[in-house]
Amino acid sequence: MFDFHNDTAFVARADRPNRAAIPRTKFIFDRTVALLLLGPLAVCAGVLLLLNPFLNAGPLFFVQERMGQDCKPFTMIKFRTMRVADQTRGAFDPLDTDRVTPLGRFLRSSRIDELPQIINVLRAEMSLIGPRPDCYDHARVYINVIPGYAARQAVLPGISGYAQTELGYIDDADAMRRRVAADLYYLDHASFGFDLHIAWRTLAVVAARRGA
Repeated sequence: MFDFHNDTAFVARADRPNRAAIPRTKFIFDRTVALLLLGPLAVCAGVLLLLNPFLNAGPLFFVQERMGQDCKPFTMIKFRTMRVADQTRGAFDPLDTDRVTPLGRFLRSSRIDELPQIINVLRAEMSLIGPRPDCYDHARVYINVIPGYAARQAVLPGISGYAQTELGYIDDADAMRRRVAADLYYLDHASFGFDLHIAWRTLAVVAARRGA
């Protein structure tokens, strides 16, 4: 079994899953859960509209172009957790945590900030479980410097994924290689049962407030 925690090498495979290989059970599961979460999304949006002027001044949503399936760009939606600023972060720059607001820290630790991505799921731009999408400009860098990065784009990106539950936040090149290895491991072992396992692990991580 490949140890993606300690080894950054892997062998690229030519038989990665494609759109046609997505099981119908995954498709139905994604949309059923996303539809059930529309109510909580509306409630959270309403509460944040009231709180943001005092605790997180600025727009309700953060939207960013991310790299999706087949390396195509799409606009990902999240609840905003950081103060609005003009500066941009490089592909391997550390997260500018000083811009995270107190309310934003709660949204991140509880993963409520990710909830609007169910809209991306309903648009068929994302899945509940899959490789996490990166900022499109950063992803173009990763494709050129991280072997196998393009292969992970063969499937829909996910709100949560195997790399997130096992490795947590990634912020340097070596860690990115381990993340790509974990994503490719997921692709090679993809199944509805594996997705349910990752979903359960995600709930455990959220309950423990880890990896925000």
